Amino acid sequence: MIEIGKINTLKVLRETEVGLYLGDEEKNDVLLPASYVKEKYKVGQELEVFVYPDSDGKAIATTSKPYIQINEFAYLRVVSVGEVGAFLDWGIEKDLLVPFSEQRHKLTEDNFYVVFVYLDEVTNRIVASTKIDKFVDNEDLELKETEEVDLIVYEESPLGFSCIINGRHKGLIYHNDIYKDVEIGDEMKGFVKTIREDKLIDISFQKSGFKNVLDSTEVVMEYLEKNNGFVNLHDKSTPEEISIRLSMSKATFKKAIGILYRHRRILIKPEGIYMAKEEDKENEISDVKS
Repeated sequence: MIEIGKINTLKVLRETEVGLYLGDEEKNDVLLPASYVKEKYKVGQELEVFVYPDSDGKAIATTSKPYIQINEFAYLRVVSVGEVGAFLDWGIEKDLLVPFSEQRHKLTEDNFYVVFVYLDEVTNRIVASTKIDKFVDNEDLELKETEEVDLIVYEESPLGFSCIINGRHKGLIYHNDIYKDVEIGDEMKGFVKTIREDKLIDISFQKSGFKNVLDSTEVVMEYLEKNNGFVNLHDKSTPEEISIRLSMSKATFKKAIGILYRHRRILIKPEGIYMAKEEDKENEISDVKS
């Protein structure tokens, strides 16, 4: 079937003055207006098109690709505000409506917002909403602790940043677990830190436990390799300095350099950390033997 609000692969059925009629295997068809037909197509040729309802509620196709399809979240810009709501740029010719009733806070022109896009069954229109909590569900969780997940940050509070997990669930990244710049609309990877009894989910940017420390040793080594074998960080460095350079906590940093030092991969000096050279390792072994 032809899916409204989705990208469909359809075959050219026939060419008319108003455009191409495209169809699926079930004999459903939709018009691709002539204004979107930029080249010559043959009957039977397959096209990828986005299908959406026009102003009359009738399905129409476009070769433009939207930034988002229905039942997805995205960070989009308001291009105008009208009598019925705000309109977003979502990559196709017809702007996307956020009705006033679906605005958690008043939207303003030229600002970006995280929205959920869906097909309104009452009006048969594709609309968006900034009331994110309506479209996330933590009751039926398909997650486990330490699992890597996809995140979209959508709100900041005194506790931290609320985020959408895998396009389905809601989580929280606490401020004291954040060691890099985070902004509303950021899409990134994270890890499930804790799933609480009340189904609230805590998210971290770092893996928990010893595995995180081992990964962090490689972060330190990669930084040294890219910076001529030196970084001016040490025990007296502030958590902020370490976070800016390496995107990890001071506790994780200290554990990581401890492991690297014991394996003779770094030298720790008052001014900072050096990548160990072969002669450094040989000298250390000689000192131990003598």
